[in-house]
Amino acid sequence: MDRMDTQEYRIERDSLGEMRVPKHALWGAQTQRAVENFPISGLRFPPSFIAALGRIKKAAAETNMELGLLPERIGRAIVAAADEVIAGEHDEHFVLDIFQTGSGTSTNMNANEVIANRAQQLLGDGTRVHPNDHVNLGQSSNDVIPTAMQVAARVAIQNDLLPALAKLEAALAEKAAAFDHIVKSGRTHMMDATPVRLGQEFSGYAAQIMHGMRRVREASEDMAELPLGGTAVGTGINTHPEFARRAIERLVVMTGVQFREATNHFERQGTRDTMVYAHGALHTVAVSLTKIANDIRLLASGPRAGLAEITLPAIQPGSSIMPGKVNPVIPEAVTMVAAQVMGNHTTITVAAQGSFLELSVMMPVIAYAFLQSVTLLTRASHVFVDKCIAGITANEERCRELLEGNLALGTALAPRIGYDAAAAIAKEAFAQGRTVREVAREKGVLSEAELDAVLDPWAMTEPGIPGGVPSGGG
Repeated sequence: MDRMDTQEYRIERDSLGEMRVPKHALWGAQTQRAVENFPISGLRFPPSFIAALGRIKKAAAETNMELGLLPERIGRAIVAAADEVIAGEHDEHFVLDIFQTGSGTSTNMNANEVIANRAQQLLGDGTRVHPNDHVNLGQSSNDVIPTAMQVAARVAIQNDLLPALAKLEAALAEKAAAFDHIVKSGRTHMMDATPVRLGQEFSGYAAQIMHGMRRVREASEDMAELPLGGTAVGTGINTHPEFARRAIERLVVMTGVQFREATNHFERQGTRDTMVYAHGALHTVAVSLTKIANDIRLLASGPRAGLAEITLPAIQPGSSIMPGKVNPVIPEAVTMVAAQVMGNHTTITVAAQGSFLELSVMMPVIAYAFLQSVTLLTRASHVFVDKCIAGITANEERCRELLEGNLALGTALAPRIGYDAAAAIAKEAFAQGRTVREVAREKGVLSEAELDAVLDPWAMTEPGIPGGVPSGGG
């Protein structure tokens, strides 16, 4: 039996005819058609996107009242209903799948119908609030949906992602300062290299996040230009010439985020280049997080048979078969988040190629993937700090132990005895299981005082020639 036959329903009408809609639903006929047409994934627009739609509908109603195009009484009811949508009170009535009409028309109409029906309830006297004529006045799905994705993205970036990244940068910088006195082996190509301070490594991680924040801010600024006001194809047909500017000014007040009308409405509606560009910054942050998480789990590898230069906080048992094993589960989760964000970038790139003539027609999946990336990066950054980075400790004795046998210390000999002679000492030390210092002392290439100065590991972590500039050639 059809599920609809087992519950109460009402009859709603649209331009194609009658539709049976669940009696409790705030949506109407057009939404119900989309419910039945797109039972594909079960994925829904996130609350941040629904709130952005509510803000646009509220700004539109206030602007249209101001312009004398919308009756005050109906407009005030629309504003009140939109406020409820913004607050998330009707999220369960936004029921449409992400994989739907490429313009997002179904979701725009979902918002129009929910707000119209709720406004009618608030009026309570049978006054008809029309989803198209009143709620969608001066708008088109073709400018509303891209506007909503940009508004939702910028609000989430400013309020959620950037503070989370700032927290991550601060935590890494704190560890950089705490570990700056610890000299250890550097590694290139996963092989021993000249010394580096553990704090210097962590300062590099902090700088990655700092630059990532800058890139995200710059890319977010590109999304500040909104297509609202372009209506169907960018020309602004059926909207007041002042509508876009005034409505966008209201969005700025509502969100506390800067927006402005598009300098070219045809670019903003015919493409989603701005989303590709902005997500590129998120993609870069994901690459940075991968580098940082992988380095941290390499540095913590062991605890006996790995590098073990740092120790991560133990937050859960690591094995169902090996008692006492503890794994770097937070760095692993962070790298999986990064993988998803990288996959989202491919999705957004391909979907943005679905821009034909005056409209991009794969917008819902772009919005979904972008906002998911923002959410994942935000939450992963918080978890990375709280469950991992804040609790990292350094194993200073292990760092000294590994550094002592590092053959790359011979690099500091090259300015005095030449590259070939230094290489021969390093090779002999490796073959005999001895240190560079021991072999160099035995060969008498430098005095003991000179060896102390030249082979000082700390000096090798700063610019310059360890032991000072030699008096003559090697």
